[in-house]
Amino acid sequence: MNKKNVMIIGAGGVAHVAAHKAAMNNDILGDICIASRTLGKCEAIIESVNRKGHLKNPDGRLYSAQLDALDVPATVKLIKKTKSGIVINLGAAFINMSVLEACIETGAAYIDTAIHEDPDKVCEEPPWYANYEWKRKERCDEKGITAILGAGFDPGVVNAYCALAAKRYFDKIDTIDILDVNAGSHGKYFSTNFDPEINFREFIKVWTWIDRQWKEYPTHSVKRMYDFPVVGKQPIYLNGHDELHSLSKNIDANSIRFWMGFGDHYINVFTVLRTLGFLSHLPVTLTTGQEVVPLKVVKALLPDPMTLAPGYTGNTCIGNFVKGKKDGKKREVLIYQVSDHKKCYEEVESQGISYTAGVPPVAAAMLVATGEWDSKTMVNVEELDPEPFIAILDRIGLPTEVKEIKPDSKHSFDGTVRALEKELEDSTATVTVSAANPMIAVAGKKKKKK
Repeated sequence: MNKKNVMIIGAGGVAHVAAHKAAMNNDILGDICIASRTLGKCEAIIESVNRKGHLKNPDGRLYSAQLDALDVPATVKLIKKTKSGIVINLGAAFINMSVLEACIETGAAYIDTAIHEDPDKVCEEPPWYANYEWKRKERCDEKGITAILGAGFDPGVVNAYCALAAKRYFDKIDTIDILDVNAGSHGKYFSTNFDPEINFREFIKVWTWIDRQWKEYPTHSVKRMYDFPVVGKQPIYLNGHDELHSLSKNIDANSIRFWMGFGDHYINVFTVLRTLGFLSHLPVTLTTGQEVVPLKVVKALLPDPMTLAPGYTGNTCIGNFVKGKKDGKKREVLIYQVSDHKKCYEEVESQGISYTAGVPPVAAAMLVATGEWDSKTMVNVEELDPEPFIAILDRIGLPTEVKEIKPDSKHSFDGTVRALEKELEDSTATVTVSAANPMIAVAGKKKKKK
């Protein structure tokens, strides 16, 4: 065993799942410390793990610590005190560089699930990893520090699917379309499935990788319908996302695009909030003289994503539609994973979005602990062997399916982006809302073309 004892930083929905899964595999991972600014949240997670009886080795420690992860010396001190060989950073994306710095100083392996963000900047120039994380790659090389970036589901598992496609299914890849849809229902008027602040910051603009160059599009301007396994036909929109910013460098493909599912109701509420300025990350001054950040106000008003879990129904489906050639012939493959919200809650008291994000970093930590992924340098997931990662995921809750698709058939996916004028015409959403009962929102009837 190269590394043992895990510190999970953060106490939100994803950390909740990761704590359960780490406890279920503590024979490999060792002692588990959950650290956050709010000790009560850590204790609530520990209570959930114990109530479910998920601590595999009862002699292993599962305990909490209070920590401001932006305080590098404090994080260094806690890593040393807990003798943590692996740090899984599941806090807000604003703390990534501080936690990474603490790992570089202590020698602990670093794992995260999202790109670092500066609170004062959104959707910076691509590739995003080059703005922060990759600047520390040389120091990781020099000190032999293992730093695995973006080891959630997307980014993370979908990156491994890209590597798997290149390793096993294709000699030459033309396009990769990452498709992410949540066909579940939480019963709330409006909510995001993870931190609203991070969620909304993603949708300021769309950076995508087409014909081996970065291209920018307006948010929710390019729409497709796709018939997914299990969840059926769903509307999805071209979106910017973390994984594109490393895949564009590490995977040899002409185009790599990301598509996310949004219903008309979500887009309607989002558009109103954005148009009125409620999604701004910049402070405004009230008549009282008090400064507030509109986006933080919206976050405070929306449901905590963790509270959605008990009543969540339906499924998620996330996967990669890959096109290319194998043995000189055209090939299309869909590599995907389906999760059931209800089953996730029954197992670990979580909704499916947190589940799909929280399981993979634990699988990555297990591979670091056994040495298979102990890279001694900074890497993105697609740079590592995908097969042991996918094998563990199959075993601990996220089984992968692979579906061969007849090239250019009705089951194929066409992610080619047309002229923006045409895309806008086809992506327009009209929603009718009842003022008496705002839970009623239906798509308006399309006007017949003359």
